Amino acid sequence: MKTRLIILLISFFTVLWANAQENVWTPELSMKIKSVSQTAISPEGKYVAYVVRTPLMKGEKSEYNNQIWVAASDGSFNEQYTRGDKSSTSPSFSPDGKKIAFTSSRGGKNQIWMMRVFGGEPEQITNAESGVSSFQWSPDGSKIAYGMRDPQTEEEKKSKKEKTDVILVDKNFKYNHLYTVNLATDEDGERQSKQLTTGDYTVNSFDWSPDGNQIVFSHQEDTNLNTGFMDSDISIVPADSGAISIVVNRSGTDGSPRFSPDGKSIAFVSSGGQSEPIGLGDLYVVPTSGGNAKKLMDTPDRSANLIDWTPDGKNLVISESVGTTVQVMTIPVSGKKATILTSGDNLKFGSGDKPSVVTKSQQGTFRSVAFDKNMENMTYVHQNLQAPAEVFISSTKDFKNNQLSHVNDELDLPALARTELISWKSKDGLEVQGLLTYPKNYEEGKKYPIILQVHGGPSGVFTQDYNGRPGIYMTEYFAEQGYATIKPNPRGSTGYGKDFRYANFMDWGFGDFDDVVTGVDKVIEMGIGDPERQFLMGWSYGGYMTSFAVTKTNRFKAASMGAGLPNLVSMVTTTDIGDYLVGHLGDEFYNDFDTYEKHSAIYQIKNVTTPTQVIHGQNDLRVPFTQGQEFYRALKRLGVDTEMVVYPRTPHGPREPKLLMDVSDRILTWFKAHMPQ
Repeated sequence: MKTRLIILLISFFTVLWANAQENVWTPELSMKIKSVSQTAISPEGKYVAYVVRTPLMKGEKSEYNNQIWVAASDGSFNEQYTRGDKSSTSPSFSPDGKKIAFTSSRGGKNQIWMMRVFGGEPEQITNAESGVSSFQWSPDGSKIAYGMRDPQTEEEKKSKKEKTDVILVDKNFKYNHLYTVNLATDEDGERQSKQLTTGDYTVNSFDWSPDGNQIVFSHQEDTNLNTGFMDSDISIVPADSGAISIVVNRSGTDGSPRFSPDGKSIAFVSSGGQSEPIGLGDLYVVPTSGGNAKKLMDTPDRSANLIDWTPDGKNLVISESVGTTVQVMTIPVSGKKATILTSGDNLKFGSGDKPSVVTKSQQGTFRSVAFDKNMENMTYVHQNLQAPAEVFISSTKDFKNNQLSHVNDELDLPALARTELISWKSKDGLEVQGLLTYPKNYEEGKKYPIILQVHGGPSGVFTQDYNGRPGIYMTEYFAEQGYATIKPNPRGSTGYGKDFRYANFMDWGFGDFDDVVTGVDKVIEMGIGDPERQFLMGWSYGGYMTSFAVTKTNRFKAASMGAGLPNLVSMVTTTDIGDYLVGHLGDEFYNDFDTYEKHSAIYQIKNVTTPTQVIHGQNDLRVPFTQGQEFYRALKRLGVDTEMVVYPRTPHGPREPKLLMDVSDRILTWFKAHMPQ
């Protein structure tokens, strides 16, 4: 009897232990979290559409499936709208609110499809030879404008078939052009499409005039070299085809045009007539007939994402990073006061470029924003440090976070580790912010290993997003494994104003290096971090910082460089954004080799003693695979402990769920192998 009792007790506690082990943060659990995006709201504000992304990882599958859901704005129903093996994205309500158009590759290439709001069979609207890139309803709902990349010519098809398809670099670009399709069918039952733009330029974004007679669009000449940030302009084309008229034609970036409600003006985001690779995006308004463009007041970060005009034509609505948050605000066409819609608070601007302090009511991020016809209600995707992303709706007059979607309710998600916003002074006195995540089950007075994570960009920013979500920075998994994590926003980051974003111009690896390591020092001073167990990781620009940091210090016990760029000389001539790099370093490498050498880790690699893991995507064009290979082989020749992990089929960061799930485990295995005993 006693033996049987012991066996039962052992079994009972084994089950408890197994259940406890299941309810912890792992990459596998994070990958189960579904994401939401691409909100749309019906003109009268009764219905909201959004996209749910689900990872598929059974058997041979390692992909994402996106489907559209529709919810009543009062929460009375919430149902899946599209289904199938092929994804459906970009929902958009018709002007009368009776139909939803969306894009899907269910018929092969990405095309526009349409369904009634209350169901029925989807109907294919376009038959674009090379697929649809984006689309927008005409104001009266009779047409849809869309973008399509130039298809292959018959000669090109023949050449490919006969395997004589020689590639001429920087020639024969395939441009994205503007088309319209009539929703009414002709006598043959066909919908007629018409091409509106031609020529050696690509259309980036566009907007219908309120009367439906014109379409304004931004365009750039060179798509292959990704130089849109250096030179893009704005023009207007008649909606029934005709001569194109230029509205804004100057140096730098002019894009995201939006017609005013009366059709007399066009708002757009601009670098102000100068080449601007670092991210300046101010708001301008220009008469539809052309002429002088008027610059509006400075936004907090001067990197506005233009959403629309208010119906009265007195304000523009934008979203923008403010510190570690993303807010939605109105900017007056005349005046000096902006209003944050997502908190109801007024944002007051001082004499400098520094935004005001963000209040507790403004925590989290607000993205994928859409408004009803009268801008009385807005829908958006919101997440914060405690809750994963979901779709919400609110009145614009009295902001309240009313949740509509519940895509992760069925998941039994474990408790999160504590995360807080901290600040510190860098070596030159610059104030820096970052997000500190404590180890799970943190005990005061105990010192923990520290992981320093550096974001990409350099104009990226760590925001108050849900730590349990999947990604290359699986912070909650690291916390579960007993690590403290500091995610700093060093100089160069978005969210802290123009001056802060420009502060690392021609200074990569120096001032920003001081910013991130003093953040680690702060965590040590707080009594949380163990100075003998410091680790470093980053992706893209964060990978660059990782490579550069290990040439300057041996304080880290191990490092992991993801898609890093240790050789700026070879990087600038092989990346697809060479001009972006030139813009940050001030000149071409052949005019100022010393600067490129000074800021390249490869030329200081003899100083490296830190065990460094190198991770790279095989098909990365942004940071070519050879960048990681250079660093790995140089470390091997030096006798430094290293390994290289190559993800096949992967561009600038893993896109396949199984590969993404693999990243964090590989990094932690590397760190644990070099943990001091």
